[in-house]
Amino acid sequence: MTASTRTEVPSARAQDFRCGRIAVVGRPNVGKSTLVNALVGARVSITSRKAQTTRHRVLGILTTPETQFIFVDTPGFQTQHASTLNERLNRSVRAGIGGVDVVLWVTEAGRIGAGDREVMALLPRDAVVIAVLNKVDRMTDRARLLPAIAEVSVMREFAAIVPVSAEKRWQLDDLLGAIRKHLPLGDAEYPGDEVTDRDERFLAAEYIREKIFRLLGAEVPYATSVVIDNFEHTADLRSIHATVYVEKDGQRAMLLGVGGSRMKSIAASARRDMEQLFGGKVFLEVWVKVRSGWASDERMLDRLGY
Repeated sequence: MTASTRTEVPSARAQDFRCGRIAVVGRPNVGKSTLVNALVGARVSITSRKAQTTRHRVLGILTTPETQFIFVDTPGFQTQHASTLNERLNRSVRAGIGGVDVVLWVTEAGRIGAGDREVMALLPRDAVVIAVLNKVDRMTDRARLLPAIAEVSVMREFAAIVPVSAEKRWQLDDLLGAIRKHLPLGDAEYPGDEVTDRDERFLAAEYIREKIFRLLGAEVPYATSVVIDNFEHTADLRSIHATVYVEKDGQRAMLLGVGGSRMKSIAASARRDMEQLFGGKVFLEVWVKVRSGWASDERMLDRLGY
């Protein structure tokens, strides 16, 4: 997936050009995907205030004249709900940590809890780990920041501890500078205009799921998944047919709303985002079907790419 504002990496790269992979890990809802989007400068990962919004490993790519940063956005590590889906999500977190040059352990500034420590325990002792204290803008008393940094500093030997606000884009340049020091010298892996390794079909499904997470409460978002049944691109029009699967008839009714009004609103909002990202017109048709137990169905999870 490309962005028109990016430029190709020069064929004659700078002598000290660096390129490497950076895993972004943390408990659910600490702002990992928001951070990746802010660093990359494009919405490659969906976001909401609900936990488990991110279910897939997504690469976000930022290329500058001196560096290519390849961010590996992972799902939040799940400890509360047992299902085959959550087992696969946790497997994705562990896989995301392997084979990277730097790990960003993201937590919420001043709010270290058991979930943060459980993710920390997954990290290899010899890994280069940068602690990212996110959501600093939400601290009502900034005097608490130094004690928060001190609390984190004793948990392990970090390569750096960087307070940031992904939402306000505060101190992101400092974070990139801290990361770059630990990336190896080498050529870029991706063209300079690439911002993610995921294709438009994947992003279309994610944008629909994002709107479900944002517009519905409680249980319904967690019981849903999205399949793109057909994706056709002709000239400047993308024709997309999708199915949203839920586990119960009641969830289907809530998702549809009166006369299908809620689903129409979700689809319209997702379509607008797709048109902005894809740079062209989108025709989007979405169906809602009941598939009981899909989150523990191995074949269904294979189809969904988990």
